[in-house]
Amino acid sequence: MSGDILQRLSTLSLIIKHFGRLPKYSDLISFSLRAPSPTVTASQVPGLFREPYILSGYRPVQQEWRCYLLSLFQKHNESLNVWTHLLAALVLLLRWWANASALGYTLETASLPLCMFLVSSLTYLFFSVVAHLFQSHSEHAHYFFFFLDYVGVAVYQYGCSLGHYFYTSKPAWRGSSIGLLFLPGAAVFGWLSCAGCCFAKYRYQRPYPMQRKICVLIPTTLAYMLNVSPVVDLLLTVSWTQEPSLHFHGLQIVSFLLSAIFFSCPIPERFFPGRCDFAGQGHQIFHLFLSLCTMFQLEALFLDYARRKDTLLDLFGESQLWWACASFPVLFLCCILTAVFTMRHTINKLQSKQERKK
Repeated sequence: MSGDILQRLSTLSLIIKHFGRLPKYSDLISFSLRAPSPTVTASQVPGLFREPYILSGYRPVQQEWRCYLLSLFQKHNESLNVWTHLLAALVLLLRWWANASALGYTLETASLPLCMFLVSSLTYLFFSVVAHLFQSHSEHAHYFFFFLDYVGVAVYQYGCSLGHYFYTSKPAWRGSSIGLLFLPGAAVFGWLSCAGCCFAKYRYQRPYPMQRKICVLIPTTLAYMLNVSPVVDLLLTVSWTQEPSLHFHGLQIVSFLLSAIFFSCPIPERFFPGRCDFAGQGHQIFHLFLSLCTMFQLEALFLDYARRKDTLLDLFGESQLWWACASFPVLFLCCILTAVFTMRHTINKLQSKQERKK
């Protein structure tokens, strides 16, 4: 019993020590800002940081934290990955403000799912920016920030599900077996997406085996298929002239499918090794299409909300709206705990690796 307690205390101390390595505000902002080091080739960084067919533009590891913050304004192979989602967050806020002003939007019970969608979108965009900006610092930072990135993906999936369920779905669809299990299923699949991505990141290293794709793609694909099911039902059963939001819903599906293609396949860099190091990478194109998907979702959900806001409380009741939205922070907490749990095992793995090198 005492041995088990000591083991847990030892693991906790490792996690606390790791958090001590994360950037402090004073490390990021200094009166004597030092410029980031010039970028290096793939052979000059550890294998963990190398991307297939990307031969240069890597930031050296173990620089000061503020160097990675300042690399926001440096040309490197992660620059567009950062800026695509940073600018997307800004555009999302501007479009939110424009739509809210046009509709006379007020924060009330009926608008809570719309708020959750905005929060979830900004969460995944922010975590993505942070991950791509700071992951090059060290192996610990690489794992930690990408685990956070997976948390953002999970909560974004659930935020979309809330908007689709309360604003887009039809009564007949909500009464179906899929509709009855939709929100609990969306929460479970959202958590599975986070858990699957975290496990795959922890367990597998390059060259990645097929098992890694299974861990990542199966839960995320199932989550998306469930998430978009009320939208597909609407697209197939309602005239596009009756629902002005259907054009945006169609565009969001097309954008997401294109983003999935570029996420799954390293194209076009596979055909032009070294020529897409700074611009034109598949992951950058994935970011662009995913950002467009989020924009189209926002426009569609605002149109759906405007048409249904007066009858929303009669359809669902105030308590169901509150409970559904209250489940959002619960899912966020579960995903955070999953990321922390996986990080604990990752720290042990990295420590064992270092001990074997001695």
